[in-house]
Amino acid sequence: MSRFLMKAAVTGMIVAICLWWFANATWASAILTALGLTVIAYLIGDQLILRATNNITATIADAVIAGFYLWFVARWMDWPLSFGELMITVALLGVAELVYHRFLGIYDNNRINKEPGK
Repeated sequence: MSRFLMKAAVTGMIVAICLWWFANATWASAILTALGLTVIAYLIGDQLILRATNNITATIADAVIAGFYLWFVARWMDWPLSFGELMITVALLGVAELVYHRFLGIYDNNRINKEPGK
């Protein structure tokens, strides 16, 4: 659960701030959009793709998911989010995801190496 909360905090800050700044979204709608993205990206990107592949593949998958999801929500909510602004948001998310996945790998390796009998 702490992994999800960490991802929610990082994704939430980036998405909410970018949507508020670029698309003039309300804080409530920006936070709800970020939470929706977090759930989808966590289930698909972290629980399926990251476990089956590697950090780079999961990061690219998360960025693609974020791009499509934010594009769809922006159109649905009629937010004036340009393609460039969408790409800036996705790039920021991609960098954050790369760091987040790397952190998880280091944390998992340290935890395994400290287990008794290892």
